[in-house]
Amino acid sequence: MSQIVKRAYKYRFHPTPEQADLLSRTFGCVRLVWNKALAERNRRHKDDGVSTSYVDTAKWLTVWKQDPELEFLSEVSNVPLQQTLRAQQVAFNNFFAKRARYPRFKSKHKSRASATFQNNAFSFRNGVLKLAKMDAPLNIVWSRPLPEGAEPSTVTVSKDAAGRWFVSILVEEKITPLSPAERSAGIDAGLDHLLTLSTGEKITNPRHERADRKRLAKAQRELSRKAKGSVNRAKARVKVARAHARITDRRRDFLHKVTTRLVRENQTLAIEDLTVRNLVKNHSLARAVSDASWRELRSMLEYKTAWYGRELLVVDRWFPSSKLCSARGCGHVSESMPLRVRAWTCPVCGASHDRDVNAARNILAAGLADR
Repeated sequence: MSQIVKRAYKYRFHPTPEQADLLSRTFGCVRLVWNKALAERNRRHKDDGVSTSYVDTAKWLTVWKQDPELEFLSEVSNVPLQQTLRAQQVAFNNFFAKRARYPRFKSKHKSRASATFQNNAFSFRNGVLKLAKMDAPLNIVWSRPLPEGAEPSTVTVSKDAAGRWFVSILVEEKITPLSPAERSAGIDAGLDHLLTLSTGEKITNPRHERADRKRLAKAQRELSRKAKGSVNRAKARVKVARAHARITDRRRDFLHKVTTRLVRENQTLAIEDLTVRNLVKNHSLARAVSDASWRELRSMLEYKTAWYGRELLVVDRWFPSSKLCSARGCGHVSESMPLRVRAWTCPVCGASHDRDVNAARNILAAGLADR
């Protein structure tokens, strides 16, 4: 049965100098409003013991815009400023629900520069998108079409550290589930191989960061030699950002292709509930774990299985998938299994196991047993 889902389509665009100037000022105002609201929230809680709602922050925004020193807030669209206050309220709700950490202040150089426009702050007709307070539409590179008849509900404009401009268009889309598949697969995530399946297939880890490490290191060395605050340092910073962006883009593209194939071919997928946050604390593994991007891979599997009528099973992180013999009727658990052991023979039934394939088979069996 088809379902309606909210889906964002992201495109690059090339602003005119006037549009770039207006959007840059909008980003600055969004960051200022976020930080002022967060500071006032903190003060009220500390000094007065008072909680704050979105309605309170919206009233503050009205007062701030009347301040002669903050009159520039009226030069940009008011909608992105309201949206950042709504986003802050959501961030606090997630914090109190223990789904996220405490909201932090936004930095000019480290935080993502973005602004979100609701449908009352833009017009979209026949593939032409025009934002509030702009005389001309955005020059968007339509790398793929929007769903036919789609009506955008929000538009988020952003600029990354490499100087690239993006527009993310949120629409409601009708998605039809895939035809049922007969196969199921357990997935063991690793570093030597990115994924090992219970079928015995091993998906190579591309190691995108390692492949571009020399390029990135060279850019970082050049940055370190530039005088702080200089134009050359700003240019060098962009080169470093471009190297990072190349790694990120290639990694995400690969993960999309892998996860889409897995979802198309299997009715049920089972994975381990890995705690990436704890794994990256190991300094000898942190770089490799971050490069593998297991968290993003799991996120892709979660929403793609939900969209296309598949099932994703998550096995407890403490399940001894590697140490358990997967041979039918055995169930022997080894006392220890160091990472250097890549193959082993069960001392009880004599079955020979590839460490990763054995783990994937156990993950699938555990997932099916617990659902």
